[in-house]
Amino acid sequence: MTTALTELRLTPVAGRIGAIVDEVRLGGDLPAGTVTAIEDALHRHKVLFFRGQQHLDDAGHEAFARLLGHPVGHPTVPSADGRYVFELDATKGVRANNWHTDVTFVPSYPKASILRALELPPAGGSTVWANTAAAYQDLPAPLKVLADSLRAVHTNDYDYAASLALTPELAENQEVAELFRQVFVSTAFKTEHPVVRVHPVTGERSLLLGAFAQRIVGLSGADSRTLIGLFQRYVERLENTVRWDWQVGDVAIWDNRATQHYAVNDYGDQPRLVRRITLDGDLPVGVDGAASRLLEPAEPPAVAGLVPAEQLEAGLRGN
Repeated sequence: MTTALTELRLTPVAGRIGAIVDEVRLGGDLPAGTVTAIEDALHRHKVLFFRGQQHLDDAGHEAFARLLGHPVGHPTVPSADGRYVFELDATKGVRANNWHTDVTFVPSYPKASILRALELPPAGGSTVWANTAAAYQDLPAPLKVLADSLRAVHTNDYDYAASLALTPELAENQEVAELFRQVFVSTAFKTEHPVVRVHPVTGERSLLLGAFAQRIVGLSGADSRTLIGLFQRYVERLENTVRWDWQVGDVAIWDNRATQHYAVNDYGDQPRLVRRITLDGDLPVGVDGAASRLLEPAEPPAVAGLVPAEQLEAGLRGN
């Protein structure tokens, strides 16, 4: 049994975001004091890194996740285990090399994500996280006032495949690329969020944007792109980021309410396999107290319609 901890051994990785946690063996048997310390550190550092967690399998991954919250599946993409494990296999699909916060196209998007590395390329394949609370603090006062007043529509119904780097199988087969898109958009969601959300635990204000943010409410497409790009540049400032070079057995946990992340696609056709569990989130609230709201569908399905995983894999194999 892991001994109880009231303080963690933390080593900051970058000046504004990220810390390594030493001497903690993750699993479902962690003492309550250790779990509380992890949560506190997560709110402070935004993303935590744990080396040497090769003992974790899917069941252990889920058991640990349950100590931090309620695991939820992806709204449209089938899980790897039929439950909550979301697999990102670079040899079978697109690579998430764009800046995004996970699943912001639904109102109560995940509060946190827990990712573990199973197979990695010999070089490359890093992930970069950005502190969106620090990005908000960087804004000049007039831009803070503007951002506080804006709301944005987030959706999964856009040219997802074209915005990401495709594996050779997808790039050379438009039919399969469209099938991948059908999986991701099997239920099309549109949600209106405040551009600045107030964190329910820390009270910090952070920019809520990323790849799923497609337009600003009340503005044209061109003006929306200009404003989103303006605020997004503050998120992507190197001063607000941390880059993690993975090792097999690493686990990363990030506060999905105060970060964006980007998986660097610099490893060619080499394998990269990671698995993620996300935790159910809360309804974002803006500076004015107005909450996020679902725009489409009018009645969210109890179970999102999915293109079966075997159909997608058959397409990728050319069968």
